[in-house]
Amino acid sequence: MLGRIDHIGVAVEDLDTALKLYADVLKMPVVHRETVTEQGVEAVLLDVGESHVELLAPLGPDTPVGKFLAKKGPGLHHVAYQVSDIEATLAALKAAGTRLIDETPRIGIRNSRVAFVHPASTGGVLTEIVQPAEDH
Repeated sequence: MLGRIDHIGVAVEDLDTALKLYADVLKMPVVHRETVTEQGVEAVLLDVGESHVELLAPLGPDTPVGKFLAKKGPGLHHVAYQVSDIEATLAALKAAGTRLIDETPRIGIRNSRVAFVHPASTGGVLTEIVQPAEDH
Protein backbone atom coordinates (compact mmCIF):
# COMPACT_ATOMS: atom_id res chain seq x y z
CA MET A 1 0.00 0.00 0.00
CA LEU A 2 2.70 2.51 0.97
CA GLY A 3 5.39 3.36 -1.53
CA ARG A 4 8.86 4.64 -0.81
CA ILE A 5 9.70 7.16 1.88
CA ASP A 6 8.93 10.51 0.29
CA HIS A 7 10.56 12.61 2.99
CA ILE A 8 11.47 12.94 6.64
CA GLY A 9 10.07 16.10 8.24
CA VAL A 10 12.30 17.94 10.69
CA ALA A 11 10.94 20.78 12.84
CA VAL A 12 13.37 23.70 13.15
CA GLU A 13 13.27 27.07 14.88
CA ASP A 14 14.97 28.92 12.01
CA LEU A 15 15.31 27.74 8.40
CA ASP A 16 18.42 29.73 7.56
CA THR A 17 20.29 28.35 10.58
CA ALA A 18 19.17 24.81 9.75
CA LEU A 19 20.24 25.25 6.12
CA LYS A 20 23.79 26.01 7.27
CA LEU A 21 23.91 22.44 8.58
CA TYR A 22 21.88 20.56 5.96
CA ALA A 23 22.93 22.42 2.80
CA ASP A 24 26.36 23.80 3.69
CA VAL A 25 27.83 21.12 5.98
CA LEU A 26 25.93 17.97 4.94
CA LYS A 27 25.88 19.10 1.28
CA MET A 28 22.22 18.26 0.65
CA PRO A 29 21.02 20.24 -2.38
CA VAL A 30 18.05 22.55 -1.77
CA VAL A 31 15.38 21.67 -4.34
CA HIS A 32 12.39 23.69 -3.19
CA ARG A 33 11.35 26.37 -0.68
CA GLU A 34 7.74 27.30 -0.07
CA THR A 35 5.37 28.80 2.49
CA VAL A 36 2.43 26.45 3.05
CA THR A 37 -0.01 28.78 4.78
CA GLU A 38 -2.67 26.09 5.22
CA GLN A 39 -0.24 24.08 7.36
CA GLY A 40 1.32 27.12 9.04
CA VAL A 41 4.89 26.45 7.91
CA GLU A 42 7.70 27.58 5.71
CA ALA A 43 9.28 24.44 4.30
CA VAL A 44 12.48 23.59 2.47
CA LEU A 45 13.04 20.31 0.64
CA LEU A 46 16.58 18.99 0.34
CA ASP A 47 17.62 16.00 -1.76
CA VAL A 48 19.04 12.93 -0.08
CA GLY A 49 19.21 9.90 -2.35
CA GLU A 50 15.79 9.34 -3.96
CA SER A 51 14.02 11.00 -1.03
CA HIS A 52 14.06 14.34 0.77
CA VAL A 53 14.54 15.94 4.12
CA GLU A 54 11.85 18.57 4.68
CA LEU A 55 12.80 21.34 7.10
CA LEU A 56 9.74 22.91 8.71
CA ALA A 57 9.72 26.29 10.43
CA PRO A 58 6.45 27.47 11.99
CA LEU A 59 4.73 30.64 10.81
CA GLY A 60 3.65 31.22 14.42
CA PRO A 61 3.49 29.61 17.86
CA ASP A 62 -0.13 28.46 17.47
CA THR A 63 0.55 26.38 14.35
CA PRO A 64 1.01 22.59 14.58
CA VAL A 65 4.79 22.86 14.13
CA GLY A 66 4.95 25.83 16.51
CA LYS A 67 3.17 23.78 19.18
CA PHE A 68 5.43 20.80 18.45
CA LEU A 69 8.56 22.93 18.95
CA ALA A 70 7.21 24.39 22.20
CA LYS A 71 6.48 20.91 23.55
CA LYS A 72 9.33 18.79 22.18
CA GLY A 73 11.91 21.18 20.72
CA PRO A 74 13.55 20.83 17.31
CA GLY A 75 13.91 17.42 15.73
CA LEU A 76 12.10 14.64 13.89
CA HIS A 77 8.51 15.73 13.22
CA HIS A 78 7.15 13.09 10.82
CA VAL A 79 7.87 10.41 8.25
CA ALA A 80 6.08 10.73 4.90
CA TYR A 81 5.33 7.86 2.54
CA GLN A 82 4.53 8.32 -1.14
CA VAL A 83 1.42 6.68 -2.60
CA SER A 84 -0.16 6.75 -6.05
CA ASP A 85 -3.79 6.89 -4.82
CA ILE A 86 -4.23 8.77 -1.56
CA GLU A 87 -8.01 8.23 -1.34
CA ALA A 88 -7.63 4.45 -1.64
CA THR A 89 -4.82 4.47 0.92
CA LEU A 90 -6.86 6.51 3.41
CA ALA A 91 -9.88 4.25 2.89
CA ALA A 92 -7.77 1.14 3.52
CA LEU A 93 -6.21 2.67 6.63
CA LYS A 94 -9.62 3.69 7.97
CA ALA A 95 -11.07 0.23 7.24
CA ALA A 96 -8.17 -1.28 9.21
CA GLY A 97 -9.12 0.88 12.22
CA THR A 98 -6.22 3.30 11.89
CA ARG A 99 -6.81 6.68 13.52
CA LEU A 100 -6.55 9.43 10.91
CA ILE A 101 -5.92 13.11 11.54
CA ASP A 102 -7.06 13.85 7.97
CA GLU A 103 -9.83 11.73 6.49
CA THR A 104 -9.62 13.69 3.24
CA PRO A 105 -6.43 14.95 1.60
CA ARG A 106 -5.31 18.57 1.72
CA ILE A 107 -2.78 20.46 -0.38
CA GLY A 108 0.85 20.23 0.71
CA ILE A 109 4.21 21.41 -0.57
CA ARG A 110 4.65 21.45 -4.38
CA ASN A 111 0.88 21.05 -4.82
CA SER A 112 1.00 17.48 -3.51
CA ARG A 113 -2.02 15.94 -1.79
CA VAL A 114 -1.30 14.98 1.81
CA ALA A 115 -3.00 13.48 4.85
CA PHE A 116 -1.70 12.70 8.32
CA VAL A 117 -2.14 9.53 10.36
CA HIS A 118 -2.32 9.94 14.13
CA PRO A 119 0.84 8.82 15.96
CA ALA A 120 -1.32 6.79 18.38
CA SER A 121 -1.92 4.37 15.48
CA THR A 122 1.64 4.32 14.17
CA GLY A 123 3.83 3.52 17.14
CA GLY A 124 4.20 7.12 18.26
CA VAL A 125 5.45 8.45 14.90
CA LEU A 126 3.40 11.11 13.09
CA THR A 127 2.94 9.67 9.60
CA GLU A 128 2.15 11.59 6.44
CA ILE A 129 0.72 10.06 3.27
CA VAL A 130 1.77 11.97 0.13
CA GLN A 131 0.45 11.79 -3.42
CA PRO A 132 2.75 13.89 -5.62
CA ALA A 133 1.14 16.49 -7.87
CA GLU A 134 2.14 14.58 -11.01
CA ASP A 135 0.07 11.60 -9.77
CA HIS A 136 -3.23 13.52 -9.51
